[in-house]
Amino acid sequence: QVQLVESGGGLVQPGGSLRLSCAASGSRFSIYVMAWYRQAPGKQREMVADITNGGRTNYADSVKGRFAISRDNAKNTVSLQMNSLKPEDTAVYYCYAQVSVSSWAPRDYWGQGTQVTVSS
Repeated sequence: QVQLVESGGGLVQPGGSLRLSCAASGSRFSIYVMAWYRQAPGKQREMVADITNGGRTNYADSVKGRFAISRDNAKNTVSLQMNSLKPEDTAVYYCYAQVSVSSWAPRDYWGQGTQVTVSS
């Protein structure tokens, strides 16, 4: 089994910055894609940014140029640096990982979520 634990959410003023981190723990696993999703009240969960184990990244249009995703494959961590935050970035942010455990077929894992609130 694999667990994802997020940290770094909180309250920030518009224009401010936050950094989210997520660490995967478990045994005998390999991580392929890692990503951050978010879900605002009354809206569907949406992909914010993802990164492959080779370092290729992909961003939602709404965060391009403001957010940056990175990962440390040796530590099984992924981070999301969020700059120039806007009130519309307010949401619960979820860490995601596509993981193979003991060479079984990859499956999806999710963290518990961390609240990000952008407000003055």
